[in-house]
Amino acid sequence: MSDDGIAIVGMAARLPGAADVAAYWDNLCAGIDTTRRYSADELRAAGVGDELLDDPRYVRAGGYLPGIEDFDAEFFGYTPAEAAQVDPQHRLFLEVAWHALQDAGEQPGRLDAPVGVFTGTSVNRYFLRHLYRPELLGAADEPMPPGHAPDYLPLRTAYKLGLTGPAVATQAACASSLVAVCLAAQSLLDYRCDLALAGGSSVAATAPSGYLAGAGLSPDGTIRAFDAKAQGTRYASGAAGVVLKRCEDVTDDRVYAVLRGWAVSNDGARRGGFAVPGVAGLADAVAEALATADLSPADIGYVETHGSGTPLGDAIEVRALGSVFAGAAQPCLLGSVKPSIGNLDAAAGVAGLIKAALAVRDGVVPASLHFDAPHPDVDLAAGRFEIAERTRAWPAPGPRYAGVSAIGLGGTTAHVVLGEPPPADTPRRAPLPPQRFHRRRHWIEPVQRRRDRTGDGIDTQRDRAATGTEPRSEVDDDR
Repeated sequence: MSDDGIAIVGMAARLPGAADVAAYWDNLCAGIDTTRRYSADELRAAGVGDELLDDPRYVRAGGYLPGIEDFDAEFFGYTPAEAAQVDPQHRLFLEVAWHALQDAGEQPGRLDAPVGVFTGTSVNRYFLRHLYRPELLGAADEPMPPGHAPDYLPLRTAYKLGLTGPAVATQAACASSLVAVCLAAQSLLDYRCDLALAGGSSVAATAPSGYLAGAGLSPDGTIRAFDAKAQGTRYASGAAGVVLKRCEDVTDDRVYAVLRGWAVSNDGARRGGFAVPGVAGLADAVAEALATADLSPADIGYVETHGSGTPLGDAIEVRALGSVFAGAAQPCLLGSVKPSIGNLDAAAGVAGLIKAALAVRDGVVPASLHFDAPHPDVDLAAGRFEIAERTRAWPAPGPRYAGVSAIGLGGTTAHVVLGEPPPADTPRRAPLPPQRFHRRRHWIEPVQRRRDRTGDGIDTQRDRAATGTEPRSEVDDDR
């Protein structure tokens, strides 16, 4: 195939309502909102108190991922006690990474070439809710032992899967996983590795739960990106990853799409506040990615936006895109995956990238849900934009190109331009059969429940025997 660009040769995901990429794509095309709505009894059983349930601000909805407590510990070389202390975000990504490499036709652990790992993850809520006991952690200035911090996800992945290229954590809030993709693509372009795994993982809740509305969170659990009724976002749990390879090295690989250009920027102080995105930073990233791809805005048929459903953020994002797309002859569709699956925080960008890659591959743009009319502050006319309010065929003839944006709180923005792969010169290699994981529960009861029962927050000997867990240092996790 052409030597131009970076090919996406594998992908995998475990997302709300979808155990794999195929189910994810089916849900998107069918316009399914995967938001979980809970009864009061379900939430009480999960440990939510009546004080919260009776609070009128409490929203009984979320993006909890069923089975998140289950993990194939033996397959990845963990004892049950060790697995119970591993961040579930890491567990999820280990399985996703294995499946993504198999989807690329590669067998983890048997790769001779250097494979890079670039990942982002969210706060380790499992540690805070289930493991954090100051009396067992030693010095007060070491609140989180090694192995529990986000830095360790790429390192653990490289170790468990036998990957010998660069292993780098990317922490840029909601832009983390798309920044990871940009760094992976650049590492390939610089010949720092021959294959790269990039993605992210986020666990917003370790049990079914709702949240208190306010501070940019939706009061009814529904995300309405760009819509006149938009009132905020809602977080969800999931993990996703892609496998990348230089196009010049692609022979018989199955190619989903080709990364043509990418860029990462920050707004600096050019914005209204630390938590407010800026027009200039996003516009810079979009313009740079287009220039790197040697494309113009008129070539782009669809942009998978950050689209978090906050009126201010959505308006700023469209204004920034409009400043780059102004004067484009062809209308461009905009959409966001967040109304369908929720805001995946550190994993949001790669979830959007997979959606866009499948869209350019199949020539189908899935619906951006819950859009009826644009918010008064969202100026769609500036860039001749339309919201993809229904699933439709690709909007224009010719080669299909899409943009993908991710904006992190704090100002970092990533933008990627991707296009459909050229026709194959040789038959495509089929992916390896996906590993079937035998998941079992490896979980430690939340600290608060232990306190309620024992009065001191420390497991009794009986509790530890029942769960197979003993307090131990994460330093020895992979022994």
